Amino acid sequence: MKVYKTDQIRNLALLGNSSSGKTSLVESILFITGIISRKGDVSSKNTVSDYYDIEQQNGCSIFSSLMQTEFQNTKINLLDNPGFDDFNNAIYSSLKVADSVLFLINAQNGIEVGTQIQMRYIDKFNKPFAIVLNQIDHEKANYEQVMEAIKSFFGPKAIAVQFPVSTGSGFNAVVDVIKMKLLEYNDESGKATIKDIPANLMDHAEELRNALIEAAAENEESLMEKFFENGTLEEEEIARGLKLGILNKSLFPILCTSAKKNVGIDRLLEFVKNSMPNPSEVPAIKTKEGQEIAIDSTGPAALFVFKTSTEQHIGEINFFKVISGELTENIDLNNNNTQTKERLTQLLYVNGKTRNKIEKIVAGDLGASVKLKNTKFNHTLTASNVDWIFEPIAFPEPRYRTAIKAINENDDEKLGEVLNRMHNEDPTIMVEYSKELKQIIVSGQGEYHLNILKWHLDNIFKIPTEYVAPKIPYRETITRPAQAEYRHKKQTGGAGQFGEVHLVIEPYEEGKPDPVKFKFPNKEINLTIRGKEEYDLPWGGKLVYYNCIVGGSIDSRFMPAILKGIMEKMEEGPLTGSYARDIRVAVYDGKMHPVDSNEISFRLAGRNAFKEAFKNAGPRILEPIYDVEVWVPSEKMGDVMSDLQTRRAIVMGMSSEKGFEVIKAKVPLAEMNKYSTTLNSITSGRAMYFMKFAEYAQVPAEIQDKLLKEYEAQQKEEE
Repeated sequence: MKVYKTDQIRNLALLGNSSSGKTSLVESILFITGIISRKGDVSSKNTVSDYYDIEQQNGCSIFSSLMQTEFQNTKINLLDNPGFDDFNNAIYSSLKVADSVLFLINAQNGIEVGTQIQMRYIDKFNKPFAIVLNQIDHEKANYEQVMEAIKSFFGPKAIAVQFPVSTGSGFNAVVDVIKMKLLEYNDESGKATIKDIPANLMDHAEELRNALIEAAAENEESLMEKFFENGTLEEEEIARGLKLGILNKSLFPILCTSAKKNVGIDRLLEFVKNSMPNPSEVPAIKTKEGQEIAIDSTGPAALFVFKTSTEQHIGEINFFKVISGELTENIDLNNNNTQTKERLTQLLYVNGKTRNKIEKIVAGDLGASVKLKNTKFNHTLTASNVDWIFEPIAFPEPRYRTAIKAINENDDEKLGEVLNRMHNEDPTIMVEYSKELKQIIVSGQGEYHLNILKWHLDNIFKIPTEYVAPKIPYRETITRPAQAEYRHKKQTGGAGQFGEVHLVIEPYEEGKPDPVKFKFPNKEINLTIRGKEEYDLPWGGKLVYYNCIVGGSIDSRFMPAILKGIMEKMEEGPLTGSYARDIRVAVYDGKMHPVDSNEISFRLAGRNAFKEAFKNAGPRILEPIYDVEVWVPSEKMGDVMSDLQTRRAIVMGMSSEKGFEVIKAKVPLAEMNKYSTTLNSITSGRAMYFMKFAEYAQVPAEIQDKLLKEYEAQQKEEE
């Protein structure tokens, strides 16, 4: 493949609901442009794009794939993406580097839930797009009905540039209102026979052409003047007006295709060349500091890595977009994220699993390289005199979590290594070993997402695993002051152990004055604060530790040991073994022995005094609460609301957006286990949700009682 200039490059992400035909469209494009000599298809498991075993087994795309082809002296980079939202990490990576989108809609199904979800991603990344109405050859295709749905969803900005002569199995021709010609496809070569528009279709063609010309002219003053003067525009002028409309998101052109029969593909490619933007025409790339970097081949060399994958016999492959300058083989660059040097010994252009060397890659183009030592997704590599770090891809928060363990304990270490490797390839897979829960917690975008992860562990890495219910990271705290005294005394023949600690605890509240006096039924305690230490706890919340010892009843050298004992008990709370938080502790008195007192004595005395005081301080268990946002079709609103109520949800508000009813609620994490599966079942896969940690809140009394009993039973089992 030859080297192309920036203005000769088109970078397009293919989006659409599952089964809209993205992979088939790529196959057809590669066939028509001569990259492949024979088309594969998804059912035969031989497409260029879906080349992983798991994709072929499931019959759908799971990863994004880069395809690169040439058409009329233009290089077209295609990023084929999954249709299932569980694999939205691929969509995020692709939209980061794509300059525009081909948005596929299935002509038999119209606007589907995946269409609505992926439109939200297009909006999030602010990408221009054109609509491709695919599978018009299907026997259930209904062009008029689908066009009504498109107009309803996208509004008047969606405008047809083609319409089919007929639909169903006989679909073999489109009327193109830019060219004002009929394009007929008499075989599967993909080459159109250009004919005049039949008289019975001319009125409709002229009506669409006039609407299209008017919409195109509105994007440039000179075009508008010419339109008013002549009442029409030339084909090149329409294409220019369309490009401007696509760029500013005022036009969403609609084209018609059958990827299966190669109908309309050559015209789609011509449209991409003439009306979709090149990399220098879209907004500049921003660095983390907000600096805008233009796509410019004359600038210093700089690239952004948008994807990292690992393949057998090859190792890690890094896919990148060149933002500035030009790359040649063996170029030395700095990784500004890791502050290391990398040499790009190979530059590759890619079609699925086929990679070929290329001598040079210029700004705006996509490519790949192998054997980079310290580089992965979201990294920036630049020439040595440049310190840019481009804004990273901000991947979505996890929506589904479970615990995982190896069937064979000998595989534990290997499991940890592989899970971290999988996270590097798919950043939406989050892995955490919870010391508190004593579980490995994996989180992802849905149950399907994590089932694919398990398939890789079991089949590729040969680590048999099982998913188990994840424990909930509860917290423990107190609601009122309490006092306790504890004496640790132990005599073993030689030097003994002795330490006595008197302390008082109370809830921590932001901005609350330091304590000076406590009144209890049988005692009043006055404090003289000699020292104060405040700790932000690793698990959230605070501990404030006061040294209120006067008269030397406890030597100052033992105060750190008392704090250590208290902290140990906070790491394994008195109620359920969960972390304790938001507590103030004042050590005000005690006793020591001139011979037998030592650090371990006061550590144990402090630990047990804290434990006794905690149980008398109105202890409460806190649970994690998440902000949950559910997008649901209006007809399923009642069912979803009823289900949320069974999950102890507190609805915070409702609104409507883009055909969805949006429910915002606060829901305990304990009630969200397998929610994605339930929501899919309730709505037939037509809803989506997002969740993010919000706060800790007290559990209801009956749930606290249940948790206490479960913990007590567990402790007895372990004795």
